[in-house]
Amino acid sequence: MNVQWRKSTHSSGVNDEDCVELGRLSPGAGIGVRDSKDPEAGHLALSVAQFAALIEQVKQHPAR
Repeated sequence: MNVQWRKSTHSSGVNDEDCVELGRLSPGAGIGVRDSKDPEAGHLALSVAQFAALIEQVKQHPAR
């Protein structure tokens, strides 16, 4: 699977410990989410609906 990963625009550089990357998986497989610091460790696969729900939860409960 050849996924083009995108790093969060909120990433502040090499010392940012809380950065994720997103990638559209193969057609019908959804969205991949992985740790940008350890990309070889694998990824979490979410359906488009699950990813949308995750984003809504993050918006409702932002980090402090």
